[in-house]
Amino acid sequence: MAVKKLCVLWWISVSSWAQNQTEASPYFKSYNDQIILSTYLIDTSNSFEIIGQSSGTPARLNLNPNRRTQLGAQLSYRFVDISGGFSPKFFEENKDNSGSKLFSFNTRFYAQKWMQSFLFIYQKGFYISNNEREVGFPKFASTKIGGTTSYVFNDRFSIRTLANQKQWQTKSAGSFIPSLSFYYTNLDLNDASNNPHSDIYTLTLTPSYYYNFAISHKFLIGLGLAAGAGLNWIDHDCSALYEFSSNLKIGYNTDRFFTYLTGNSINFIQNEQADIRLNDQVSTVKFALGYRFDPPEKLKTFFDHLNKK
Repeated sequence: MAVKKLCVLWWISVSSWAQNQTEASPYFKSYNDQIILSTYLIDTSNSFEIIGQSSGTPARLNLNPNRRTQLGAQLSYRFVDISGGFSPKFFEENKDNSGSKLFSFNTRFYAQKWMQSFLFIYQKGFYISNNEREVGFPKFASTKIGGTTSYVFNDRFSIRTLANQKQWQTKSAGSFIPSLSFYYTNLDLNDASNNPHSDIYTLTLTPSYYYNFAISHKFLIGLGLAAGAGLNWIDHDCSALYEFSSNLKIGYNTDRFFTYLTGNSINFIQNEQADIRLNDQVSTVKFALGYRFDPPEKLKTFFDHLNKK
């Protein structure tokens, strides 16, 4: 019997250093002074692959969570973002995975050319499979927490166009963006007999390049690719690690209405010299529809006063 899953994402970013800038530019347009209301469908998951040796040949074990599609809504104004969502059971992938849990939280802060992202994912309920069979582990859980610090070199490129709808790239531009990432991941079988679990720490330095193709003033395609390396600690065992990431956004925008489809993937691939390799992938697909409108005068006055404070 499918059980309705309620997942609430709630964040209010009110630190003054994280406020989006409203600089005038011929290359992008800012909507920071408008209220932005949107609804979205999102699928986020964190899957794993364990590679060992069996009779001299690589043996692969895939750890895939029960997928959960979330339906949600987001309200944004200046430096405040509020979002909430749930996983309705009328979506096919939300059926027949009773007891599964998913909580995800992802936000970004901006300060001039710097961007700081923060990610939290909790999943419970996995399928573990190899080439021969698949077994369900409803108590198996994973927790990932971490973030990325990035620097945007080109003032003409709007990273906010890819991240949210508070800016829109009007003329094509790209930028080299180096990033430093750190993540902690916990894998737990939740077995009361011996409670086996693993603690994983990942540190990477990743150069990347992003480009927004402004097909017209209303239509845009944004692309981003990254490749880097770093270190991985699994239960105090250290080894080299490679990171490969990709980002895609297809969007349509007017001053009032907008819609977009985004997809991004972060892949951590452990060096082949490790005795037991653990590859890690975080993937997100999101479709959104939104509308912008002018704020009430009292709300605008309140935020102007708050900024002065």
